[in-house]
Amino acid sequence: MKSLFILLFLFIGSISYSQELTSGGKLKPEQAIMDIRHYTINLAVDIDQKSISGFTVINFILSQSTPVLLFDLMNDLKVEKIWVNGKEALFTHTNALITITPASPVAAGKTSVRVKYAGRPHIAARPPWEDGFTWTKDTLGHPWVAVTAEAAGGQIFFPCKNHPSDEPNEGADMIITVPKGLVVAAPGLLQKVTKQKTTDTYYWQTKYTINNYSIVFNIGDYAVVTKTYTTVNGNQVPMQFYVLKADQEKAAHQLEILAQIAAVREKYFGEYPWVKEKIGIVETPHLGMEHQTMNAYGNKFRYERIGGVDNDGLMNHEFGHEWFGNKVTVKDWADYWIQEGICSYGDMLYAREMGGEQEYIKRFKQSSFAIANQKPVVQGKDIDEATAYIGDIYSKGAFFMHTLRYVIGDEVFFPALKQLSTNIQYTYDNLVTTDDVEKLFSKAAATDLKPLFDLYLRTTQKLEVHITALRQNKYKISIDNIDIPLPMDIVTEKGVQKIILTKKATTISSDVFPQVDPDMYYLKKIIIE
Repeated sequence: MKSLFILLFLFIGSISYSQELTSGGKLKPEQAIMDIRHYTINLAVDIDQKSISGFTVINFILSQSTPVLLFDLMNDLKVEKIWVNGKEALFTHTNALITITPASPVAAGKTSVRVKYAGRPHIAARPPWEDGFTWTKDTLGHPWVAVTAEAAGGQIFFPCKNHPSDEPNEGADMIITVPKGLVVAAPGLLQKVTKQKTTDTYYWQTKYTINNYSIVFNIGDYAVVTKTYTTVNGNQVPMQFYVLKADQEKAAHQLEILAQIAAVREKYFGEYPWVKEKIGIVETPHLGMEHQTMNAYGNKFRYERIGGVDNDGLMNHEFGHEWFGNKVTVKDWADYWIQEGICSYGDMLYAREMGGEQEYIKRFKQSSFAIANQKPVVQGKDIDEATAYIGDIYSKGAFFMHTLRYVIGDEVFFPALKQLSTNIQYTYDNLVTTDDVEKLFSKAAATDLKPLFDLYLRTTQKLEVHITALRQNKYKISIDNIDIPLPMDIVTEKGVQKIILTKKATTISSDVFPQVDPDMYYLKKIIIE
């Protein structure tokens, strides 16, 4: 029951909570001409005042000349000055939008904007589902600060182009100054620590493309527990756990579990994506969140056993986002299921690897109860995060991959899945849509799978299986609402048969009423007459 609880919590834990902050949606024309290349964020954190102060430098390329530049930053923070290519510029800051009007139009090409600002950033009411800063203390009374930003994006604390379609291709630098003795954990590699009289400054840098909600930091009384991980391709990657000193003795086992998780994820999705940096986790006061190379972990070392081995379901899921969410990233929140659903499917593959095929099937049967099916998984295009974020992007998205595996077979499905997570066409700088995923699997299967994608992802319909009883122990079976042939397990007194069903009825003989799809590979409705 514990494993089921963790699974359902991941799938539906946020359905009842309405997020006020969001990102994405229709891209503003003034931002569509920008290609963000790099962020440098240099901030001092005043824990007593729950405030930050400093500057952010945004390097980007303009595709055309423009008289105005737009960046997103919440109004909790006050902008003091702005420079465009070294020259001070006029600006306004209202409705969480910075509008910059330089003295003359900015030419096409490389551009740099520096924004000086300060203030008290938004406080998260219910992290990680409601974004912002968490200011608290650990069990020993030391300050403990966390930042979450998946829904709202980087605008929580730094000026940015707050849209999933554009990531800084050349990475980000974070220079964070904190009260002396505290430790800062962030994405990428720690370059140096500069110690002042009353403060310490941590210099973090990632050179990889990174989504802006992963550009966050955590502050605490951390110890750093390390281990070396050897990837499936033989590369050695440092594993680092920024763990509260009060929990330090638990860290070594946690890293052993993480190494096992990494090995299974690599089997199905290819080598760990960030081999030039690190595998990192940081203990946080909230439950957890995927942050590239520094995943937030707050599951309090609660484990389940799969195949006789400890598993941390929360850490497993968040770490899976290193592939789906961080390496494979959607350009529109409308396609959110690719990140959350395929990552959740990876959770099930871990259960399959450690516990066997029947464990995998059992968990999908259980997870079907978490599917609300009230809205389509893909609700259209140009959707903001708050609209797109429904529980079914986890549960139904994962179940769809389960269905897809059954429909096209393991020999086609698993290589295609690995291609999605390893081919440069779908990874790092190249963002994806549902159409991209459908075309990949259709090509691999040599059949048009769009009707299947449309039925399960773009509608709330279930597959309608029609069974008609005839005389002399015969039955007609057809599928009513999709016009492609689909395999289906049918159980009769003779055992299990796999039959290809279409809209045209197939007649079978059976001395007992046939049982359709006993292992539940489809979300379906049975119509009997």
